[in-house]
Amino acid sequence: MYNVTDRMRNPFGMEPDCDRYVPGYGDANADFHVIGDHPGAHGGIDSGVPFTGMPWSAAFVDALAEAGLLSSGEEFTNGEGPFGVRRTFLSYLHMCATDGEPTAADYDDMERFLDAEVRAIAAHVLLPVGARATDHVLRTYTARAWKTTLDMEALHAEELLGAGWLVLPIKDPADWADGDAERLVTALESLQATDFRRESDLGRFIAGSDPYFVR
Repeated sequence: MYNVTDRMRNPFGMEPDCDRYVPGYGDANADFHVIGDHPGAHGGIDSGVPFTGMPWSAAFVDALAEAGLLSSGEEFTNGEGPFGVRRTFLSYLHMCATDGEPTAADYDDMERFLDAEVRAIAAHVLLPVGARATDHVLRTYTARAWKTTLDMEALHAEELLGAGWLVLPIKDPADWADGDAERLVTALESLQATDFRRESDLGRFIAGSDPYFVR
């Protein structure tokens, strides 16, 4: 299914029950879906765009831009955004701005918004950022959680097969050390050089000449 919209910010009209929130941002038909934690951890409260306004934002966006997922330039100053997107969507587990860390009940309540975005966009690659997002994605969208140790140093930029998705976890940018950005860029460039969509055309089995792609 193709999403028809010209909105980059909150293209699905999500309206959580909170005063301030950072909705999803990007291409509603993205191949890559970057999933962060919450605005207090990963930014965007002032700009309304995920992953902005943090000390590490420029380095994070530059790495995604170098890998071809975003485009940064004069419009992206000191990590404040906005920035261009290329086949990419960015959103959070918990989009509301809260005082302190969201509770387990808060995350449970907001899960429906993320799940709706994940399934509406149907990106081929999920990129969870940080331990909480990675744990959630592995438990919800793969069958690997029980056999995967949540070691972000080891999981950073490593490909994991999910149930219809390819998962590539990203170490929390606040904890990046020398080489982490380059490791992510290399992994994303290598991934895009392959048939990462893993689609098969089953159109030959149905009437008509139109293709019918499935994963």
